[in-house]
Amino acid sequence: ILAESADAGVYLAASKNKQQVYLTGHPEYDASTLHEEYLRDSSKNTDTPLPKNYYQDDDASKPPVGSWRSHGSLLYTNWLNYYVYQMTPYQLDASNIRAIHPDTVI
Repeated sequence: ILAESADAGVYLAASKNKQQVYLTGHPEYDASTLHEEYLRDSSKNTDTPLPKNYYQDDDASKPPVGSWRSHGSLLYTNWLNYYVYQMTPYQLDASNIRAIHPDTVI
């Protein structure tokens, strides 16, 4: 478990070899995505709970705060850099760059 909270539980976990990463949230969401989901769900069920820490002053008539955007970008950037790019063998010289067909050199 890499990240968790008492309120939400496990957020980020990885296998011991770090080759599998599991994320239970949606840091890729735009600021309005959860709002649209909340409106959809609350129109069907008036008991739909208000998302915590999402709207200014927890008031659905106010715009979403969107405080997770920088976290989401940093999470994906770090994941790509640490778990993908650092483990991907590649050579940057043009003679090793191939098009979709492996016999074609760009």
